[in-house]
Amino acid sequence: MTAIAQPSSPPEPTVARAAERAELFPEKAHAHVRFSQLGKIYAGQQGPVAALQGIDLDIQRGEIFGIIGRSGAGKSSLIRTINRLEQPSSGRVLIDQVDIAAFNEDKLVELRRRIGMIFQHFNLMSAKTVWKNVELPLKVAGVPKEQRQRKVAELLELVGLQDKHTVYPAQLSGGQKQRVGIARALVHDPAILLCDEATSALDPETTQSILSLLRDINRRLGLTIILITHEMAVIREICDRVVVLERGQIVEQGPVWQVFGDPQHEVSKTLLAPLQHALPDDLQACLRPQPSDGHRSVVLDLQFTGGTAHEPDLSALFGAFGGRVSLLHGGVERIQGRALGHLLLVIRHSSLSVEELLIRARKQAQHVQVLGYVA
Repeated sequence: MTAIAQPSSPPEPTVARAAERAELFPEKAHAHVRFSQLGKIYAGQQGPVAALQGIDLDIQRGEIFGIIGRSGAGKSSLIRTINRLEQPSSGRVLIDQVDIAAFNEDKLVELRRRIGMIFQHFNLMSAKTVWKNVELPLKVAGVPKEQRQRKVAELLELVGLQDKHTVYPAQLSGGQKQRVGIARALVHDPAILLCDEATSALDPETTQSILSLLRDINRRLGLTIILITHEMAVIREICDRVVVLERGQIVEQGPVWQVFGDPQHEVSKTLLAPLQHALPDDLQACLRPQPSDGHRSVVLDLQFTGGTAHEPDLSALFGAFGGRVSLLHGGVERIQGRALGHLLLVIRHSSLSVEELLIRARKQAQHVQVLGYVA
């Protein structure tokens, strides 16, 4: 097997250059977790496989940060470099501005106690009760019994399982098992919580309850939460910012409202497609590309991308069109205080030209297009 050359790390900047960089890029100087030109290469049967390539990313203290992508995009590889479960092939991972690459075993143990992690399949010990599952990491760390009991009691109350402490995992629902996993991840008072597809095995209602719990933990404890998922609905519900990965590279990143409202990359658009209000097939079949004697009512698609913090003023919009305006399909929701969505409207008997309708629609919506004409 051919050995893969390890690129040398770039030299550390001088104090002056570091100060200048901190002034120009304050988000980097204060980032809780920072990836700098991170790469990860695995040895494959057909040769080296690049799981991560040139990842530059800054995650701020106290935020809920989402990492999304299709299967094989590199999400798990990226998140596992934070606690050194994966060793990068190139680049650096910095936590609180400290490069963790040179950590010895003792330093790694200390690091991993500062970083909690929850998993898709819970990883609970079936022969131990809820209490003992949560207590185990403390026992391994040599924490005195009285402190262990106090901590476990606090955490079970935090996750809403104080009445389940004598129950075994087989007697719990999927959501309750994940709550045990969350409590166990918090036993060492971590500053960072990693969530590896933590809701993928749960039904929608249970997913909502777990996301609400994570949001509450983030606010009450000030944790930095980093989660990976393939579900855009999870990102929409809980995250402050999101990065989209494809084939080990960052293809898009930004505040959640921005990526959801106006995705730029095809991968982002594909992942968002299940959440979009597409034109139903029966309506699509009625559309004609050009107006005719029987098909003169125009169908407009108005897209709201969150460019303003104001909801669309529908009364003003409909009044400006003249004629009769009907809502065919769509909807508008609020993400991070901004209005996002689509409205598909049919406009009948208006005295305005299509060009005039488009001009008036653009005063409210960020993107407008003519979908066609109907009877």
